[in-house]
Amino acid sequence: MSALSRPEFHSGEAAFAHLERVIWGDAPLCAHCGGVDRITKVKANVEKRIRVGLWRCGDCKKQFTIKVGTVFEHMRLPLHKAMQAVYLITSSKKGISAHQLHRTLEITYKSAWFLMHRIREALRDGDLAPFGGNGGVVEVDETFIGRKKGMEKRRAFHHKMKVLALVDRDSGKARTMVVDNVTAATLVPIVKANIAREATVMTDEHGAYRQLGAHFARHGTTTHSAGEYVNLEDRTIHSNTVEGYFSIFKRGMKGIYQHCGEEHLHRYLAEFEFRYNNRAKLGFNDNDRAGNALRGIVGKRLTYRRFDVAEV
Repeated sequence: MSALSRPEFHSGEAAFAHLERVIWGDAPLCAHCGGVDRITKVKANVEKRIRVGLWRCGDCKKQFTIKVGTVFEHMRLPLHKAMQAVYLITSSKKGISAHQLHRTLEITYKSAWFLMHRIREALRDGDLAPFGGNGGVVEVDETFIGRKKGMEKRRAFHHKMKVLALVDRDSGKARTMVVDNVTAATLVPIVKANIAREATVMTDEHGAYRQLGAHFARHGTTTHSAGEYVNLEDRTIHSNTVEGYFSIFKRGMKGIYQHCGEEHLHRYLAEFEFRYNNRAKLGFNDNDRAGNALRGIVGKRLTYRRFDVAEV
């Protein structure tokens, strides 16, 4: 037996039942009117073309499945294959490529590619609570990856896509975002909006962070250009945790995905951020991650025609 031997990975009926337990628990909810009292199960019948997982609401008289109102709505793939994809993506530390997924699930590459973007949309957290709320330490750093479309390749990072990351040492969680540039005018407002004023902020010597000490309880820096990665007088002053996060992100992006368009980068960030925030060190196993990912499908839509815009 393996993790992928469970019934929900091989049976459409079991997949619907599992997803209903994760999303609804014991109380089915009408996706159209929100009713909970007069919900009845419609028995599947292939001859009468009554599909698996169908429910009927006695209040609004409409039919629905657990997929309605989620990123899986109007998905033509069998649900049990989508469940396998969720498990594989959330349990692979550096991700799994769309080509690998299309071979494993025996679906087309186009279907695998779009399914992965649906799942990445489900992984987006949306939590806006500031880090370091109890006076903790938050590390901040930026990195560069890929190449902006239409940009001429130049020295340094000007032609690359820019990513800002924050890691809260106390909670062990990360928050990442795509930024237009790495100037103080861009970075400082984002840092102020995502970190509590009573927090201690750790950065490298990048000039955009020079004035952060005026906005937070304390600002510690290390000079990477001089080979300093930990302050020898105060070893709590470093940004090695966020550097470690970037190492996982870049190994996945370069080794697994290899290429990413700028319009999709925010969803790739959501994927790596989700796995990092639900890692084993924080008490999560593969089943926990898959369950949390499935809970995130509710209230989100992503259509193939407008892949660059998610519907909420």
